[in-house]
Amino acid sequence: MHPTSPATAAPPPPDVVCLGETMAVLTASGPGPLHAGDTLNLRTGGAESNVAASLAGLGHRTAWLGRVGDDPFGRRVLADLTARGVSTDAVETDPARPTGLYVKEPAPGGTRPHYYRAGSAASALGPAPPAPELLGAARVLHLTGITAALSDSCLRLLRALLVDRAVTGPLLSFDVNHRAALWQRDRERAADTLLALARAADLVLVGRDEAEALWGTACPEDIRRLLAAVPRVVVKDAEIGATSFTPEAGTTFVPAPRVDVVEPVGAGDAFAAGYLAGLLEDRPEEARLRLGHLAARAALTTTDDVPRMPPRARIDPCLAPDSPWSTAP
Repeated sequence: MHPTSPATAAPPPPDVVCLGETMAVLTASGPGPLHAGDTLNLRTGGAESNVAASLAGLGHRTAWLGRVGDDPFGRRVLADLTARGVSTDAVETDPARPTGLYVKEPAPGGTRPHYYRAGSAASALGPAPPAPELLGAARVLHLTGITAALSDSCLRLLRALLVDRAVTGPLLSFDVNHRAALWQRDRERAADTLLALARAADLVLVGRDEAEALWGTACPEDIRRLLAAVPRVVVKDAEIGATSFTPEAGTTFVPAPRVDVVEPVGAGDAFAAGYLAGLLEDRPEEARLRLGHLAARAALTTTDDVPRMPPRARIDPCLAPDSPWSTAP
């Protein structure tokens, strides 16, 4: 029996598989309300694929798993993610349902989102886990609470993956990512549903403000007590910093670096990518949080949902314990 030649060898499995919906994103080309403008820019974005693309930018093998429509927007999603180094080989194309659409409107208090994703191809995900071999081969499976709000079958899929552990092998990462606009018909259900999913994960990332809005938990320690059974909890507190609770390091707090914010959209996804990169690289807990902050800073300084990650040669020295990391370029 001859060994497999390098030319025909199967590619190594991804470090991280991110499962969820990716949409076409239309953004205004200038300030002001959409109805007063003439031009929209076409991009793509979705919380889970944002994480996959940012992780790829940090040097890790990633795959995005989801569904798109057999339409120009779906083809743009696949092309954009492939160009960023994200594997889309297991993505399903739906011949009947459309790719979701997300429109970003500039507003005085920040970007106002308009979603057009009801009945989208991604809403037909589940209830059975797709591509179980791909999921089982990954080191991390990253999910978010957004998927739970898309449809009953999507919620059943998350329950199968998180609560029932339908796929064995990967560490289960869950970003709460509460999107109130997606829960308008059942706002009370959101708190209980997202809490149950979070409690079933191995790693939870959650914003302090969203945890307070959902569960009345006003500080990181309250959130930790609420999620006491979760091995790893990371609480993000915007410009204040991030606090993690882990078995190895106990409680770790790292303040956020100062940033001249252009737009906050995508910063939480970038933070998750940075933190997961540090976890995959077996870095100390403080370095994981620093890497999350540095990735988030890249997102905060662009209007794109997915930023270009700084070169590792520039940011890796910032992870050393005594480096002046928060002021690094």
